[in-house]
Amino acid sequence: MAIEKPSYEVLESDGQLELRRYEPYIVAETVVDADFERAGNEGFRRLADYIFGNNRSQQKLAMTAPVSQTTSEKIAMTAPVSMHRQGELYRITFMMPSKYTLETLPEPVNPEVQLREIPGGLVAAIRYRGTWSQQRYEAHRTELESWIEAQAWTESGEPIFARYDPPFKPWFLRRNEILIPLDPS
Repeated sequence: MAIEKPSYEVLESDGQLELRRYEPYIVAETVVDADFERAGNEGFRRLADYIFGNNRSQQKLAMTAPVSQTTSEKIAMTAPVSMHRQGELYRITFMMPSKYTLETLPEPVNPEVQLREIPGGLVAAIRYRGTWSQQRYEAHRTELESWIEAQAWTESGEPIFARYDPPFKPWFLRRNEILIPLDPS
């Protein structure tokens, strides 16, 4: 079964490290207040609920890859909820199938799920296989950041943890990536 992924062109390659130019795409996203590993699971459940039909038109959407996770800025809440949140916030995203636009995607029922367009742009990427642990993420992120620095590129956004495989796939076969947006100048 083919699963749609974001469209990109590889501009430069150095083993498992790549410089890519991505096309714009649309995501469904949710912000989760939890630790690194729990945030991915909770966010996945919210977004899967949306694509499996919990939306205003009860329409099912095709699964795509990757499921992405990045840190999120603190979000001010309105009353009666406290104005300051404690803990870690992560933004979890599912890419939406490319046949849809923001206007044609079904509206989420859950207010914690939002739709947004991701602009195209330059991204440095590192690909690796294995578990989804924070320790493995940090080790590969450090390697990618060192490569970016050696190339004299400038980061323009937070690192994105991209998971391409379902949780039932054996851990040693799972495709993972870390993506860091770059300043195009």
